[in-house]
Amino acid sequence: MLRPDRHMTNLIEVQNLTKVYRMGDVEVHALRGVSLTIREGEMVAIMGPSGSGKSTLMNIIGCLDQPSDGSYLLDGVDVSDLSDDQLAEIRNRKIGFVFQQYMLLQRTSALRNVELPMLYSSSRANRRDRARAALEAVGMGTRVDHKPNELSGGQQQRVAIARALVNEPRIIMADEPTGALDTRTGEEIMAIFQSLNREKGITVILVTHEADVAQHAERIISVRDGVVASDERVAGRILAGSAKAEELVAG
Repeated sequence: MLRPDRHMTNLIEVQNLTKVYRMGDVEVHALRGVSLTIREGEMVAIMGPSGSGKSTLMNIIGCLDQPSDGSYLLDGVDVSDLSDDQLAEIRNRKIGFVFQQYMLLQRTSALRNVELPMLYSSSRANRRDRARAALEAVGMGTRVDHKPNELSGGQQQRVAIARALVNEPRIIMADEPTGALDTRTGEEIMAIFQSLNREKGITVILVTHEADVAQHAERIISVRDGVVASDERVAGRILAGSAKAEELVAG
């Protein structure tokens, strides 16, 4: 499958976003007026040290949390003030998540783990076939009956990516996706993300504190002390040259 042409519209538009947490009488300002845009089909890294506000920003972009102030347009819809149920519906339809620790059910097969998002989807037709196809797309077609404790870390992360893909999201958000992996396996995982972005046109947002991971993106948004410190195109972008990953995703 050839990658669709990039659209010239903004998929994500954030304006003057703030987030304040209250701890007793103390206010903690996690975000202090963040503004940014992400276009359809971009691969972007949000980078920053611990405490910078990048995780808070990820949670808001991923519709896991709401801002204290400011606006957030996702695909043209203002999601800043939606109810929890409305946010959950948007997450299920438009966003797939991948986390550092995989978040798989340990006593459940790879196939059943990938089926889980479809339990909350309005479209449940061919659930097993779709889960199997998602696993095949990340090179796990021969491991569908294996449980997480029977898989390596890299294989578990591939299952997690398949789970993120199964509802055909517009966006994949990956939070430190290689943090628990060795360097070689991490490169294989980054190759899959790059191929999904390039071949399928999925918008990929990486959240990381590691510069070498961020260099796999087309653009790096650096967050520090709750504000955007820089927003730059990547010069010398790392292309994780896994021909096998591209072959799998394209198929």
